[in-house]
Amino acid sequence: MAGEEEDRPGADATSALGALLGYRAYARRWVFLLVLSLLNFSNAALWLSFAPVADTIAHHFFLSTKQINWLSLIYLVASIPSGVVAIWVLDSVGLRWATIVCAWLNFFGSVFRTLPFLFIEIQDPFAFLMAGQSLCALAQTLVIFSPAKLAALWFPEHQRATANMIGTMSNPLGILVANLLSPALVKKEKDIPLMLGIYIIPAGLACLLATACLWESVPPSPPSAGAAHSTSEKFLDGLKLLLRNRAYIILAVCFGGGIGIFSSFSVLLEQVLCVKGYSNEFAGLCGALFIVFGVLGALVLSLYVDRTKQFTEVVKIGFCLTSIVCVAFALAGRGFAHHGPADCPDRASCGAVCLHLPGWPGPIGLDSCFLVVFFHTRYRRLQAEAHMSHSIQEDTSPEAADHEPRPAATP
Repeated sequence: MAGEEEDRPGADATSALGALLGYRAYARRWVFLLVLSLLNFSNAALWLSFAPVADTIAHHFFLSTKQINWLSLIYLVASIPSGVVAIWVLDSVGLRWATIVCAWLNFFGSVFRTLPFLFIEIQDPFAFLMAGQSLCALAQTLVIFSPAKLAALWFPEHQRATANMIGTMSNPLGILVANLLSPALVKKEKDIPLMLGIYIIPAGLACLLATACLWESVPPSPPSAGAAHSTSEKFLDGLKLLLRNRAYIILAVCFGGGIGIFSSFSVLLEQVLCVKGYSNEFAGLCGALFIVFGVLGALVLSLYVDRTKQFTEVVKIGFCLTSIVCVAFALAGRGFAHHGPADCPDRASCGAVCLHLPGWPGPIGLDSCFLVVFFHTRYRRLQAEAHMSHSIQEDTSPEAADHEPRPAATP
């Protein structure tokens, strides 16, 4: 309660100062946040919609699990060249048009995936499935960077963290829903069209809201001093600065390894458990628990680092624990390929996935060691904020006001 009582006066003082300086927060910023959150949710659900029922999809379309895996892997492949382009689009075209283009790409991608069921004479359904996933992958590169930009442009400073959290956390929420929804809908092969149709609904709703409800990229009046006086670099200049930043390069490489672990586990979990006789529902539940406990862990750690500012230490310990867990997971999965049931629809391919599990700990361990040994950086932003806060306190303190020189009285 004491913390809340301390925060409210600070937020009220910030709002009062913003109103005095001409800053204004518009109510329609929440509509923009709703559209981005729904779009992020839909895109993440489309990414993982095939993975929890990979064996059923492969059997129905006469595909290998390697082809099914490519339906998810295309998201990561597309993000490498198009990610940089997406950042440039957000800076040059604006947030509104980038969101609208993203929404239509996501919607068309979700519709493309249903075409093999609408036209029976299609000879190569995998091409349409891959085309749909590719469009959704291009949309992902736009939507994944948008919440932070929306928070900076539309929200006052005391609401930025909340807005960014809502927009960003909708992505793992979509993955959570896909892990539970796909196995619940697809009991037999005839249920696949129903699953694909259900995933069109949030994509279509996000597209409708983005087209009809988003009117401008930036508000008429800035919500804060940071939005009014941006110090961000131009695109190419900022890219050059990043490439010269040694700490950023190390963090980017290691963070990429973490994304690889998460993506591999999410996509391959059903295939690993399939050969052991577990159902798709159980595999989806395991994936959902993976997301839930990850969100809870992120919440606890975010509160901890916000209080202690030990960002580097927490990241290093987290990577080391991830390496240990991957070793345990690889050891537990060594016998899966040789003791699986014969009724798994694609037992050979799923068994091949299990045979590669013991190779996980090597690169993950190297990634963790690389981060622990070489990543050392000062908290420059925290130091700058602390210095600025100290300067403001000195300027606004009563003692400073008392010692201000007063103009001499005119005769």
